[in-house]
Amino acid sequence: MWKAVLDRMLVQLIKQGQLKVTFPDGETKTYGSGSGPGADVRLTDNKAVRALCLKPELSFGESYMDGTLQIADDDMEGLLRVILRNARSRDIPVWARAYSALRYAAQSVIRANTKRHSRQNVAHHYDISDDLYRLFLDKDMQYSCAYFTDPAMSLEDAQIAKKAHIASKLQIEPGMKVLDIGCGWGGMGLTLARDYGARVTGVTLSENQLATAKRRAAEAGLEGQTNFRLQDYRDLNEKFDRIVSVGMLEHVGVPFYGEYFNKVSELLDDSGVALIHTIGSLAPPSAQAEWITKYIFPGGYIPSLSQLAPAIEKSGLWSLDLEVLRLHYAMTLRHWLQRFDAQIDIVRQTYDDRFIRMWRFYLIACYMTFEEEDQAVFQFQLGHQHTAVPLTRDYLYPTAEKVCTPQAAE
Repeated sequence: MWKAVLDRMLVQLIKQGQLKVTFPDGETKTYGSGSGPGADVRLTDNKAVRALCLKPELSFGESYMDGTLQIADDDMEGLLRVILRNARSRDIPVWARAYSALRYAAQSVIRANTKRHSRQNVAHHYDISDDLYRLFLDKDMQYSCAYFTDPAMSLEDAQIAKKAHIASKLQIEPGMKVLDIGCGWGGMGLTLARDYGARVTGVTLSENQLATAKRRAAEAGLEGQTNFRLQDYRDLNEKFDRIVSVGMLEHVGVPFYGEYFNKVSELLDDSGVALIHTIGSLAPPSAQAEWITKYIFPGGYIPSLSQLAPAIEKSGLWSLDLEVLRLHYAMTLRHWLQRFDAQIDIVRQTYDDRFIRMWRFYLIACYMTFEEEDQAVFQFQLGHQHTAVPLTRDYLYPTAEKVCTPQAAE
């Protein structure tokens, strides 16, 4: 029964490219036009066939992790490219669309990011082991989208360029008080303190990240300029000249966008500038991927621009600038995967094959989402005054000949 159901689903879904599937009984069927990307998979267990029919998005990743979905040459990228390009046609079963809509409606209640839940969700992903992240991140442990001014540049240089790009948008001067919401392992805060003379307060909900950030500050002799804390941003009540938040908004959740931007507005000085860097969707709002939610980022959600705009508008903040970085994160994730694979023998000393398949699926699925779907990175530059930054972006680039600085109306 379930084989027939899956067969009908694949006939309906796969129109472009080619997908060859060998079922547990040994029968092989081919789907698609044959032109374009292709993949060859084998299903070894009837339970996997049933699960793919009932919850295709979740069980796809789980079956790969369990080894019951095997891909020729382990070409997960090729398989995902076939699936995503066909899924873009929106020619998917009515029941699947209804199920996705139901999950979207329910997710705000099921995964409400209260203060207690937020700390639990952060610990799930970030407190597993710093050693794992050191294997594939750059030396500064930037676990967010790099900025490739040249596609051929190294990951190290692209992460340095990302921090410099953000610092330029913040217009930091020595002695300024800077808040880093979701400071991670401290790389951004330490850079702003060391290279720009800022006094940085960084807050995180990860005990591992906090310990690393404090240790790095001590080693760099920056303890006097930095104050890293285990604290929810909602509990802050100080004023700051600048606020930066990189890769944290994805963990806030739809019901809390208003609270988040209101808090940024409250904490930001009247003449201050905030830079919010987040993964975002250029498509209408939809449910978060089930597999990612269960295994990687519980409580996480990629916001659509239409969900963030009302919260920003109601906060009273000016949208000084909005930049959309498109394929930068795809390139970043490809670097991470290459580095992870290069260290696979070391990874196997601590983690089993199921974990390794999970982590590889996570990295590949993410960069494929940026390459094949409507996902990008947003950088919101916000302030209370529309004169807080120069009138054009010329000041961000070394080749700019002139910077036009706005003057407040007399």
